[in-house]
Amino acid sequence: MRSKFDEQLALMKNELIQMGALCEEAISLTAKALSDGDRALAEKVELLEAEIDQMERDIEGLCLKLLLQQQPVARDLRQISAAMKIVTDMERIGDQAADIAEIILAMLSEGYVPEDVGHIRDMAAETIKMVTESVDSYVRQDTAQAGQVIAHDDIIDGYFSQVRSVLIRKIAANPADGEHALDLLMIDKYLERIGDHAVNIGSWVIFSVTGSKGESAIAGKSGL
Repeated sequence: MRSKFDEQLALMKNELIQMGALCEEAISLTAKALSDGDRALAEKVELLEAEIDQMERDIEGLCLKLLLQQQPVARDLRQISAAMKIVTDMERIGDQAADIAEIILAMLSEGYVPEDVGHIRDMAAETIKMVTESVDSYVRQDTAQAGQVIAHDDIIDGYFSQVRSVLIRKIAANPADGEHALDLLMIDKYLERIGDHAVNIGSWVIFSVTGSKGESAIAGKSGL
């Protein structure tokens, strides 16, 4: 019985890895679509969102099967319940990547291709790193790695402030570009929210191992 449970638990973790990879690809595609002005890449993100949504349903179904058909002990229960929370955060990451793609498509439809998006591209790379590390920390059940993800959010917040300042100066210098600058600010904000979801995943990893979410997450962030 335990052997079967462990097999299904491993399957669930593999599914999480695949879902995380889709989220990473969606973020990467939005960043490249923005920097290259590539409509096809932005449209592909919308297709990836549908795959991410389906994976959320598949993993939730597998988690429920583990709960109903097996006899999980306390730590197993924490891992399964954490996985169900994690897929919700990843589904929202997919939604926000799709929201970014929608903004990019609207800008391209108006013939606007931003010239200097280096900071946003760098911020996207950092959020991808956070998502990758947060999912990996769950698979490894590594609270130290999860704590590093939580601490890394300070870097994302720094990028957000930096991009916002650049865009505010751009609006002040050329009010006619205000609408497009606000579009870029929304993209900046969505990336910041993706970082927050990676932090949530890290916190759920800590819960799955220790049984404590809030205090452990705060301690991990302040200590790194």
